[in-house]
Amino acid sequence: MSPSHAKAGEVLTVAPLGSALESTKTTTLIKTEDLEVIRLIIKAGKTLPNHSAPGVLIVQCLEGHVRFKCLGEDHDLKAGQLLYLPQAETHAVECIESAALLLTIVPSHSKKPPLNRVDEASDESFPASDPPAWTGVKGS
Repeated sequence: MSPSHAKAGEVLTVAPLGSALESTKTTTLIKTEDLEVIRLIIKAGKTLPNHSAPGVLIVQCLEGHVRFKCLGEDHDLKAGQLLYLPQAETHAVECIESAALLLTIVPSHSKKPPLNRVDEASDESFPASDPPAWTGVKGS
């Protein structure tokens, strides 16, 4: 049987867990076609290797301390702080102090995979259907 998720209009408590943090498990609080909210519990010393979310990711640290490795930098995230990552951005997490994180994922409904920066730049340069400019040269 799958765990139940919150229903529309249901009030949820996401306050810090305090001493209950060590015995609490990760829980998906809300899961719909358009939104997923997860309370991720991560223990001190644990690392999550490079991965990405299937959409835009917002991470709010409810308690504890984690280090996000993303966008070419390390970002320390402590209680009361928030981090946003664009769709499919690769990141890793290192837990410095046991933490509860509130993850909000807004999935992409696009069937087309996101373009990397090089492809995006070349797509915007010019349409492939445009013929090259031709200047006729008249002979003497």
